[in-house]
Amino acid sequence: MIIEGRAVVVEGNGIDTDVLYSGQFLNVLGVEKMKNHLFEGLDPSLRDELTGETVLVAGEKFGTGSSREHVPHAMKASGTRRVLGASFARIFQRSCVNFGLLVMTAPEAAAAAQTGDLIRIDTDSGEVCVGEASFQATPLPAFMLEMIRAGGLAGWGRRRLSCT
Repeated sequence: MIIEGRAVVVEGNGIDTDVLYSGQFLNVLGVEKMKNHLFEGLDPSLRDELTGETVLVAGEKFGTGSSREHVPHAMKASGTRRVLGASFARIFQRSCVNFGLLVMTAPEAAAAAQTGDLIRIDTDSGEVCVGEASFQATPLPAFMLEMIRAGGLAGWGRRRLSCT
């Protein structure tokens, strides 16, 4: 699968879920309302950059901290469908996949990307192009790509159950 989008870079390393989605908004119900609080503790202006063609680019250890599912929920509701980073907290990465967000690890590509760059990702080979430069990402296992194509774990499970 080939995916393209415009980079929106989140500056810094070790950005945790507490600043990506502040605890004071955990009582907000509904993803359409949740998206209004994404990046509140970091840089609220980043919300205005997100569209369905966005590749959110992150540094090392992105999504550390609590296993707050509000972050991938709000990211998806904001139009983000793909995240490229140097590294991710394991639980955050899996939560993204569970909600149908493509998450690729490619440290060199993440370091090279600047906001506005065109990013092209080949999910099968793991090739990531940032502008004209090419990098290698860690390819995702086939079952994770199936989950992402199905819109997340729930959609993947429904498809699997309908086949039995």
